[in-house]
Amino acid sequence: MTAEENQHYIEFRNVYKTFSHPVLKDVSFYVDVGQTLAIIGRSGVGKSVSLQHIMGFLKPDSGEVVVSFQDITPMAETELRKIRKKVTMVFQSGALFDSLTVGENILFSLELREDYNEQNKEDVVDGLLKMVDLLDFKDSFPNDLSTGYKRAVAIARALAAQPECILYDEPTTMVDPIMSDDLSNLMLRLKKQLGLTSIVVTHDLDLMRKVADTVMFLYKGEAIYFGPVSKLQECSHPHVRQFLAMDRVDIEGPIEET
Repeated sequence: MTAEENQHYIEFRNVYKTFSHPVLKDVSFYVDVGQTLAIIGRSGVGKSVSLQHIMGFLKPDSGEVVVSFQDITPMAETELRKIRKKVTMVFQSGALFDSLTVGENILFSLELREDYNEQNKEDVVDGLLKMVDLLDFKDSFPNDLSTGYKRAVAIARALAAQPECILYDEPTTMVDPIMSDDLSNLMLRLKKQLGLTSIVVTHDLDLMRKVADTVMFLYKGEAIYFGPVSKLQECSHPHVRQFLAMDRVDIEGPIEET
């Protein structure tokens, strides 16, 4: 199938992946331009592995992975680098450079932009920090920030690359409820203002309901639900019912104070 025939911005077609045990089993889903998909389910069911396939860090054992309307499954690393300029990932850790200030972390993403002079780059950094409400922290170091603020900085740094799509890996895990709400509001604002396509891996049902258009529920590597968020409540699968009965699932660890 050619790029022109790929209708969805991101799509999994019958994807299988096995390590010591099957991690993804016949998984199919899609995300259209400007839409947000939430991938939910308990730990170890293949959520983050799905994101790694989209970034091209992993290849499926069988099936196809479409990103930016292109089948990336057979692509070599040189081709995948072009895809990663369009699709960026905000890691759960934030993956910031501890030795650089907040502003320098974002500036680092602009160093290769030949179309910007030094003043342009500073203006972009300031604009991005304003967008995530962190301009006052420009000269702070990551270790001075809470987990939630680090993730907001990581989002700003991701936006510096002017991506078409952002992948969020557990953006509200280990943050307090107020910061969780701030992060979800930021993600929703970026979606509306910039028209970004996005996928969010989360345990947070409030986040899912606020930002996602569609949701995929993974259980033991299988997609037991894929469809509108509004219809998830109607799913009769017992594991979906159990999950929805919980107001919020914080499996990864305790809440951190800001």
